Amino acid sequence: MDWLAPFQNMPALLGGLVTTIWITIAATICSLCGAMLIILADQARLRWLRQLVRVYIEAILGIPILVLLYIVYFVLPDLGVKLGEIPSGVLTLTLYYSPYMAEVLRGALGSITTGQRDAGRMIGLSDFDILRRITVPQSIGIALPGLTGLMIGLAKDTAILSVISVQEFTYETKLVVSRTYAPFEVWTVVAATYWVLLTCLEQLTRLGEYRLNRFREMR
Repeated sequence: MDWLAPFQNMPALLGGLVTTIWITIAATICSLCGAMLIILADQARLRWLRQLVRVYIEAILGIPILVLLYIVYFVLPDLGVKLGEIPSGVLTLTLYYSPYMAEVLRGALGSITTGQRDAGRMIGLSDFDILRRITVPQSIGIALPGLTGLMIGLAKDTAILSVISVQEFTYETKLVVSRTYAPFEVWTVVAATYWVLLTCLEQLTRLGEYRLNRFREMR
């Protein structure tokens, strides 16, 4: 056993971890934006646009994320769309997680009763104020648990990007293992690091959920 191996190579591992965190943040933001576009397109009056969204969602649900990554990284260049490793990874994660986040957000928005919006109009609030003060704050609190689960899954799936040489946490771990010949020790430390970070993320979102949903418990 060589438990010093992972700590002696900590700079390389930390560099990969930072890359993983930035990719997770970027892909989460892009996925949320994509989810909102899906919701808007699904409610559009244009029938062909709604059908296009349905086809996209069904295609994503039926394609493994690794296959989607290969399509983005290896097939799109043949069609004239050339992306680097990290942009390809962020795009893949965005395409894959946007439909799931859209379903969570759609359910949260649908849970806000029309009576609350009507009450807002009766006291003179504009549609924008109703959205800003009533609909969005409540919807975020309702959607947060589902979005948290998806964010955790997204963070884990960044490990898949190592197959296209994105120098994230898993990629750097493989390099460290190849140098130290201590796979058990290195992968144990890496697994523990993933667990700590994702547990912290879950606890932070639970705190945010509690603060956003306090009014529900008081009623």
